[in-house]
Amino acid sequence: MSVDRLVPADILERYGVHDWRNGLAVLSAACPNEWADILTALRSFNLYHTEIATPGGRKSLIADRLDGALKGLGWKEKRFDTRITVDGVEHPSPTHEVDVFKGRVALEVEWNNKDPFFDRDLNNFRLLFDLRVIDVGVIITRHTELHNLFTEVGRDKQSYGSSTTHHEKLLPRMEGGGGGCPVVVFAIRRATYVDDRLPEAITLTPSAQRGSTHAD
Repeated sequence: MSVDRLVPADILERYGVHDWRNGLAVLSAACPNEWADILTALRSFNLYHTEIATPGGRKSLIADRLDGALKGLGWKEKRFDTRITVDGVEHPSPTHEVDVFKGRVALEVEWNNKDPFFDRDLNNFRLLFDLRVIDVGVIITRHTELHNLFTEVGRDKQSYGSSTTHHEKLLPRMEGGGGGCPVVVFAIRRATYVDDRLPEAITLTPSAQRGSTHAD
């Protein structure tokens, strides 16, 4: 099913949207409350100049804001206690902690990690789906087109290099290693950018920041 039929136009203007195994259909139809939460968080998000220019440490301000928007809607960090039993003997099979979880949706924010983190996320989604814990996994990452913006802002390639998490690193992994778990990807585009050094930036709403770009 076409992305255009399932994703509101204002979201498509600000994010590259992709799915695997009909992830969008599952998310919007089977998990409508979680879908509404995600749309709310995406609509409220802006990519601020000062946050791009500030080194992120363990987890960037940008990822924290995205997590925080969803936590404000009742999403929580979640670690699952999973075990495999073979001939009556239990073997712990721990999963990686999910950034935020609600209902039957697991969501990870990968703003600027090393790209193998995508493999970890997809493996985690696949295991949780096989165990019938989740119906769909969601990843919010950055669009590759932002590399030009980072150069303009003055961040070097070591900070936001090609081997870090951006959507062109994720899509081949999703198609090759996503398994049976439906997955939805939102890639943050330049249309979300706000130069908050400018006095007028404080009055701009997300709708005023939209560009003419479309999901690719």
